[in-house]
Amino acid sequence: MRTIFEKSNGIDGINLTDEKVNIDYIPSNFLRKNSIGLPQIGELEVMRHYKSLSDLNFCIEKGFYPLGSCTMKYNPKVNEFLSGLEEFNLHPSSCACDSQGSLKLMYNLQKALLEITGMDAITLQPSAGAHGEMTGMMIIRKYFDTIGENRKKVIIPDSAHGTNPASAKMAGFETVEIKSNEKGQIDIEALKAVLDKDVAAIMMTNPNTLGIFEEKVEEISKIMHENGSLLYYDGANFNAIMGYTNPKLMGFDVVHLNLHKTFSTPHGGGGPGAGPVAVVEKLKDYLPKPTICFDGDKYFKNYDIKHSIGSVKDFYGNFSVLVRAYAYILMMGKNLKDASENAVLNANYLKEKLKDYYDLPYNEPCMHEFVLSGEKQKHENGVSTLNIAKAMMDANTHPPTVYFPLIVHEAIMIEPTESETKEKLDEFIELMVEIAQSSKTNPQKILDAPHSTPVKKIDEVNAARHPDLNFKD
Repeated sequence: MRTIFEKSNGIDGINLTDEKVNIDYIPSNFLRKNSIGLPQIGELEVMRHYKSLSDLNFCIEKGFYPLGSCTMKYNPKVNEFLSGLEEFNLHPSSCACDSQGSLKLMYNLQKALLEITGMDAITLQPSAGAHGEMTGMMIIRKYFDTIGENRKKVIIPDSAHGTNPASAKMAGFETVEIKSNEKGQIDIEALKAVLDKDVAAIMMTNPNTLGIFEEKVEEISKIMHENGSLLYYDGANFNAIMGYTNPKLMGFDVVHLNLHKTFSTPHGGGGPGAGPVAVVEKLKDYLPKPTICFDGDKYFKNYDIKHSIGSVKDFYGNFSVLVRAYAYILMMGKNLKDASENAVLNANYLKEKLKDYYDLPYNEPCMHEFVLSGEKQKHENGVSTLNIAKAMMDANTHPPTVYFPLIVHEAIMIEPTESETKEKLDEFIELMVEIAQSSKTNPQKILDAPHSTPVKKIDEVNAARHPDLNFKD
């Protein structure tokens, strides 16, 4: 089979097979010397090849995926269909007169998310959770700059999500960490000790990364606001409180939501995502522009935002994710509350069934997720949390998040989500109990795991110290 250069008639009349032109236009080391040698095969063989590659991957359709803090739940496939409708296949630069349907969908989604969060104004632009965090922190920075206060610090609990410090620093702030108390919540005295007029905000996740609800959130809000500081709500765990309470009631000023976790977009693999940011009334003039508005006659993009931080995404966010979220909200309606309820129930069920077999650093009622520790197994028989995670793979179960949050040694962070049945949860309990017992009676079995996956046990220390980063043809 000939290469593309051998078949090409050139560009603008230039023959790319000419050696001189090849040297002029393309470095010689990038030129293929021989035929590509692609196999001559039919469609059936091609399909089987890619299906076999697909089978090597794990996904929520294949088995349980309790990835703590990431909400790897099953999402209705009808939302995939709706997001792919031909009527939504518009160029993002289309005139407003030609895209009224899409603008109406975004406007209605804005209204729905404002009702769900209790906030006063919103942007749909940010394309991920961390992108939403950065957008929110830029809004806070612009707000204080505008009112003439040069506040430099952002307080971040040690139970916060890992991207929070990076988002604050990218917005130009210094970060100050505060420790959790014995209940896994923010230590009020530790907060007061670092609070001064240099503090612009605190970034909180509630429930926090331990899966524990911050019981004193209203007191924290009062303390921060009395200091002239703002509160930022990381909505990554919003699926634990949806319909029961909201960030506005807790006293937050800025919130981002992860549509790709809570509102029905397949999560993982780097995208796609959407991280809308909602704010209280006094911050609405700082939102990215444009926002989607309605004048009673037509929907339009509003660029007239007095103190806007400017656009944070080309065109207007990840539109297909917005379609999925809107469809999910319409389908669920007031049953969004049931999704949170079931997620919390499932997590507490697993926690109570497993706490006698693994360490439970914070023995508190949890919300949508909880954190065990493999410290006992490691101390008694040398079986680490990583070994436990590898052993789960032999039972068609994706390992939970491990070694995070950092405040728990040998952390095993489990989030069952609302979409799993009790039967599946019981299977997972049996698996975890079996691994705990094998760690005592036959630890080598767990140390050598996984046994049945396409890639077996690897030398991780050697791979980390001597990575092979070269592609071999």
